[in-house]
Amino acid sequence: MKVVGLLSGGKDSCYNLCQCVRQGHEIVALATLAPPEGKDELDSYMYQTVGHDAIHLIAQAMDLPLYRTTISGTALNQTSSYGSRLGLGQQAGPSSASRRDETEDLYELLRLVKAKHPEVDAVSVGAILSNYQRVRVEHVAMRPDIAMQPLAFLWLRNQAELLGEMCSADVEAILIKVAGIGLESEDLGRSLKQMRRKLMKLNAMYGAHVCGEGGEYETFTLDCPLFKKRIVIDQSTSVLHSDSSFASVSYLRIDRAHLEEKNHPPALSKAITVPPLLDSVGIKSLDAAKKASPGSPQQFALERRTAPRLSTASQATTCRKGCWLAIAGLSSPAPTPAEEFRNAFDKLLSVLQAEGLSSAHLAHINVYLSNQSYFAQMNKVYSTLFGADPPSRACIALGHEEPRIVLEALAMDDGIRYDELASSSNTQAAVRPRRALHVQSRSYWAAANIGPYSQAVNAFSRITIAGQIGLVPAALSLPPPSEEDAEMAQIALSLQHARRIFKAVLEDHRVEKRYGWIEGCICWVEEGSEERETAKRLNACRSAWDGQGAISEEDDEQGSETWDEGWLQGSEQKSIPVVYAVLPRSALPRGAIVEWQLVAHDGRRVAPLIHADEDDDDDDDEGEAGVPVRSTFQVDLPAADGAKWRGEGMRTSSKKGASSFGIAALSRDPRSDDLEPLSSIIDELKEALWIRVLFNGDLDEALQLTDVLRGSTDASIQLVPTSDLFDSRGARCEVALVWQAYHC
Repeated sequence: MKVVGLLSGGKDSCYNLCQCVRQGHEIVALATLAPPEGKDELDSYMYQTVGHDAIHLIAQAMDLPLYRTTISGTALNQTSSYGSRLGLGQQAGPSSASRRDETEDLYELLRLVKAKHPEVDAVSVGAILSNYQRVRVEHVAMRPDIAMQPLAFLWLRNQAELLGEMCSADVEAILIKVAGIGLESEDLGRSLKQMRRKLMKLNAMYGAHVCGEGGEYETFTLDCPLFKKRIVIDQSTSVLHSDSSFASVSYLRIDRAHLEEKNHPPALSKAITVPPLLDSVGIKSLDAAKKASPGSPQQFALERRTAPRLSTASQATTCRKGCWLAIAGLSSPAPTPAEEFRNAFDKLLSVLQAEGLSSAHLAHINVYLSNQSYFAQMNKVYSTLFGADPPSRACIALGHEEPRIVLEALAMDDGIRYDELASSSNTQAAVRPRRALHVQSRSYWAAANIGPYSQAVNAFSRITIAGQIGLVPAALSLPPPSEEDAEMAQIALSLQHARRIFKAVLEDHRVEKRYGWIEGCICWVEEGSEERETAKRLNACRSAWDGQGAISEEDDEQGSETWDEGWLQGSEQKSIPVVYAVLPRSALPRGAIVEWQLVAHDGRRVAPLIHADEDDDDDDDEGEAGVPVRSTFQVDLPAADGAKWRGEGMRTSSKKGASSFGIAALSRDPRSDDLEPLSSIIDELKEALWIRVLFNGDLDEALQLTDVLRGSTDASIQLVPTSDLFDSRGARCEVALVWQAYHC
């Protein structure tokens, strides 16, 4: 891609440009925002302005044009989100307040670049940890008249590793501003290499960010592998901005500097380190997947069978419980795909409006297509529904002929009426928190969204994670099929994406990582060209899931890497409800062979009680929900002709977390009249907000089961036909009931 680099002058913006070139992109221009004339530095939430007087030398050192505009706005919107959550058709247009926000200065800058370089289709962003900055750059860059793909290859990188890489790559950057505890005016002008040991010490003592992500310091780059010349400072002045016994603020004014020729510029491919595709836990997942085979002890009992009758038998149902609204089975057949998709989404909006809600209240959507060939057309309509912080999403194709689309959705009333906000200048405060992790930048972290959806949404402590496929994050493409173990790499990558997203949600929401938990999972697997290939995929997925690793309490105190090892709560992961659903060929986006769909909880106390007989280990601090209860139980439900559906259920529940998630794997037993009755889950399903009925057998029997459920619960019910179904142990089942109960 043709890239414009957002240039602050600091190490991050320059090193991210190096990573862009390392990934094969071409830098064609640089762009920066400066404070008004006569000001050395602004306390901007968005931009680094110290050192702006010498930033033109960086452009000259790279031999690139520099575009500069002035910051005229201020940080009026200081929230984690930017822009309306309503779709374009529901917005009243930007308010005068938003037009005065400093973020709009970036819009004017990129408009200028686009006018001068219409070929530019990407923008380099040096964000490492700041969601505030990343969200706003993405919001501006992705506007239709700008249309630039954000590239943020430093995003959520380990800061100690990143600082080491910069030093090893001969990124010569000096401290030009200090504002953190332990940093002094004497540190101004010192290089990263000189400061590295001190920065690591301050991190150990006070938790300071070694890359300055907490505002501890800012830098100015004198040299890096992209520079054709290096910058030499001839004269500078140290300025005390504010004095404090805790941490004084000082900055360096560059009075005079010049460029010098470089003798031996390093080869970029050797100087710039690209992090491995898989981290240590991802490698364990890959190894576990590769060792699995159809002949392993985790044999999935595949057999030749008649293909199931694939039909959605769509029947729309809704369930409102407190602040939650579940919607299932929405469809609206029409002559053309475009009409059908528009009609289905209009129907969804109508259901929301009837409940006093809007698209801005949606937390998650499952899109069931008849064929993935409709993905692009569906996305085009889908994108008009949402603005900032869209819901998370999973999209699968079921192989039926019609309808072309069926929608299942979850919404939460946060107390805000977004349609009223769109037409007035009044503000409203949320009664219940909802935050989205919506990363549109390409990075090394995890896959950016391939549609207008968020990677995850935390709505009142309940987390929905978008379905994850094994895309290589930097390129947003699957591992090449020609590569050995490409399918196994997909499995490991998609699980790594889910883990990293879950971790980022907990960190972004200021929740202690160890208090959140995964409630359950559906693993969607595309069937292979033959039964042995399908069995291999299933075994590999189960092995990768079970091989995520364990963690001790002692290890938990030692750092984030050990959290990654035990993100599924170690040995308890085998008690997490999981079902493996086999889908027809070409059922998943981008031709993927697996998609993991997880739900989670952030660990906060929500209450009231769901199961009065639970015994949570919840002797924890105020505001925490304690440890969830994971249980296994036997199930029976009435079937046709006097038979019964029998099987095993698994549940994750928390009284104080006010949430319960369960999966029951069932098969029809004609002998049930002669067997001793088992515990029924009807009472539990009465509490459910939504139920998903996955089935691989006869449609009529699945419909009969849903009739039984509808006579016992008011939950929304979504029928999902599959090619095959297996429980967490790899045993086949005919039906899997997946349900969730939330209480406000």
